[in-house]
Amino acid sequence: MKIAEVINIDFSLRHFLLPLMRGARARGHEVVGICAEGPLLDLPRAEGFRIIPVPMARSLNPLAQARCFRALQQVFEAERFDLVHAHMPISSLLARAAAKAAGVPRIAFTCHGFLFNQPGPLWRRGLSLGLEWAAGRITDTFLTVSEEEAADARRIGIHPRATAVLNGRDPAVFHPDPAARATLRAALGAGEGDCVVVTVSRLVRHKGFPELLRAAEAAPGVTLWIVGERLATDHGEDLEPHFARAAQVLGPRLRRLGYRHDVARVLAAADVFCLPSHFEGLPMSVIEAMLTGLPVVATDIRGPREMVVEGETGFLVPPMTVDPLAAALQRLAADPALRARLGEAGRARALARFDEAKVVGRTLDLLGL
Repeated sequence: MKIAEVINIDFSLRHFLLPLMRGARARGHEVVGICAEGPLLDLPRAEGFRIIPVPMARSLNPLAQARCFRALQQVFEAERFDLVHAHMPISSLLARAAAKAAGVPRIAFTCHGFLFNQPGPLWRRGLSLGLEWAAGRITDTFLTVSEEEAADARRIGIHPRATAVLNGRDPAVFHPDPAARATLRAALGAGEGDCVVVTVSRLVRHKGFPELLRAAEAAPGVTLWIVGERLATDHGEDLEPHFARAAQVLGPRLRRLGYRHDVARVLAAADVFCLPSHFEGLPMSVIEAMLTGLPVVATDIRGPREMVVEGETGFLVPPMTVDPLAAALQRLAADPALRARLGEAGRARALARFDEAKVVGRTLDLLGL
């Protein structure tokens, strides 16, 4: 079969879709990636995947979306795909509509988080719900990464056969690594007795950075490593004032590491993973941390609460709060034995539920590939 994997930006294709594209190609299918042009497409292109750039826009600007729709329809008509598999809220709506208009025989969708489940104005949530309901009518295979959102889709009537496939990462890449731990901690100035809390995320408000920085200030046993950057297409509040204030308070207890290609080694060098998001799908970073054997502190929201078992693999705290987050981090900082026990249980859970090969295989089977 000839398959189009459609997503919004290069970051998403590289970090979310590439394992699925590899899996489909290994089963003998021709796989083409479609997203906005960007530097992170260098890896899939180096692996021999053809990538067709289209003018994706992460906004509700109707003119920008109309241009993208036309570009997608033209690509689909020219390429004559057997299956279009779309991802992310806006890009998936456009891709499914364009695929229908172009006469693509099969249309599939994987939901990485519904916009109507995210905080925002009522009109935007209502619009999202209406569009998702309409797009569900033309979707043959409807998948989600979150079990809760699959249940939402069935309950609300978006799609009667919505099925959760989860997310996955490769245990051969993400695992405890004593050598990397020693090398990176020495390079980054962390002593063996320090409790390093790491987060891996885009630098946007809804990932909970203001709360995390305040919590680190209130947890004196914590050293905080921030991995990630703000993408050019990201919207919302500038976080630099929050980081500037935290840097003055935390001093050497705060390290901003930027975008890293060695995330697995950074996780192996840390002691705790934290992701205090306001909303999520099923975050890959939590899976990576669990596979590495780190206890996880996350917010009690869709996605993370399907991953973190309270008191068994980590702790869940209310979103957009500081004190419970600080208490959880300080508790882990003060108790190495607790960190080890939770981290070991988290790794076992991740191996059972979030192994990349199992998730990719299940997804391809549901897609009929």
